[in-house]
Amino acid sequence: MSFKLNLLVLAIFLFGINMASAQSKMSNKYIDILNDEFPEEKVAIQKVLDGIFKSIQENDADKLISYHVYGPKFTEFRNDGPRFDAKDNEEYERGFANGAESFEYNLGDLKIDVFGEVAIVTFEADFRPTFSGTPMQIWANVTLVFVKTKGEWKITHEHFTEFQKEK
Repeated sequence: MSFKLNLLVLAIFLFGINMASAQSKMSNKYIDILNDEFPEEKVAIQKVLDGIFKSIQENDADKLISYHVYGPKFTEFRNDGPRFDAKDNEEYERGFANGAESFEYNLGDLKIDVFGEVAIVTFEADFRPTFSGTPMQIWANVTLVFVKTKGEWKITHEHFTEFQKEK
């Protein structure tokens, strides 16, 4: 083999090693799930929240249900009652969405914390639905746990604790 050919083979070999090393460094980028803010994911979750409440306003129970990832790992707590599963939650959500004649809301002190593929959303709910012509006022501390599955944020846990708020 000639010197030039040996030099060319060596250059190609070294280039390949350099590329493999660069790819390895890129794929091993450290993500600090406790301190990184994940701003793009927060925006995506805010859009999901907007969609959730719009689906209630439009009485679109199927759309509301689509924001959940139902299965054996889904759980919900309401007030001091027992834990609900996916079936119980879906039944309740469908009844709420289909029965609300109107629905106004405010999410006080909204906090969206993203931990990679999991997010925790907390807020003070000020829900003002109307059912059977009767306006209601619901105050609750709410926690929603989201997981990112197939590129979409879905609710896997809900916790609502109602309280009385002084005017």
